[in-house]
Amino acid sequence: MASNKPAPEAPSPFSTDSYGGAERSVGEWNPTEDSIRPVRGRHRVAKQRGLARSSTVLGVGVIAAVGAGGMATAQDKAPVSISLPDSIADNLPDAKSLPGVGAFMSDEAEAAPVAAAAPLTTAGLTSAEAEQGTDAGEALRARILQQAEQQQASADAEAKAAAEKEAAEKAAEEAKKQQDEAASSAAAKKKAAEEAAKKKAEEERLAKLAASFSLPASSYTISSTYGQSGAMWSSGQHTGLDFAGSAGSPLKAVHSGTITSAGWSGSYGYRTVLQLDDGTEIWYAHQSSIDVSVGQKVTTGETIGRMGATGNVTGVHLHLEVRTAGGSAMDPMAWLNSKGLSV
Repeated sequence: MASNKPAPEAPSPFSTDSYGGAERSVGEWNPTEDSIRPVRGRHRVAKQRGLARSSTVLGVGVIAAVGAGGMATAQDKAPVSISLPDSIADNLPDAKSLPGVGAFMSDEAEAAPVAAAAPLTTAGLTSAEAEQGTDAGEALRARILQQAEQQQASADAEAKAAAEKEAAEKAAEEAKKQQDEAASSAAAKKKAAEEAAKKKAEEERLAKLAASFSLPASSYTISSTYGQSGAMWSSGQHTGLDFAGSAGSPLKAVHSGTITSAGWSGSYGYRTVLQLDDGTEIWYAHQSSIDVSVGQKVTTGETIGRMGATGNVTGVHLHLEVRTAGGSAMDPMAWLNSKGLSV
């Protein structure tokens, strides 16, 4: 008995939901070459291949290619089409029917393939390298290595120049140090020679003076020096140099000159004054006797009197004073030493 029920419909890969939209079936869809409709227009996607052959130059290759003019793309490869199932393609509106879009489209434009941009795999290559078929990645790698070598060579040259400069400066400093030491040594030797010559000249001068000057006594002991303090002297200080000796021993003229005073002089006892040619006066005090007279010319070493103990004394001695032409007293010992005489 025949059934009135309608035959079941074949399952569709797509169904309509409550909103009227299409939703995907849970079934599996396996498109074939016959079921895929070629897509016309500008929807071709080029398959991209690797930019370099080794990981060594991958990063720098990309950077260099972009800097040279853009990202390198594949060439000599057929474009791959992307198609949609007929069930979807049939429901799509015609692009020409869309407002504002159809005016920009034509059959010629749809039929004409998209002109591929000029391949950039040769970016950065010279004409000779391009003609020889040199790979861009290898060429870039070679140039990077060459640039690295040049930079290393430049760094080595700078380091060598710096080392040479440092060595030259050190040598110059050492040479200057040696020169300074030599100059210092020469200056020290010159100074020593000058001092030796000066000392010798002074010795010669004093020797000549010593020949023309004489100590006032031959045998003596220094009992009091110039400037000593004490109640024995009326001024409170000793104004001369005392030569203690035996009574009656001869007293000599220290230098040639003229006798300006000879006689008794109070606390000085018997005193003789010898005036030298430069006006310096030599006083001989406390003599036991006087052998010269006023106005008499005497020479160096000539006897002018005798040692005694006259005047204000505590014993036999010669009180010798040296005074300037103006009458100011000075240290007799220092004066005698200046004349080349050692007291």
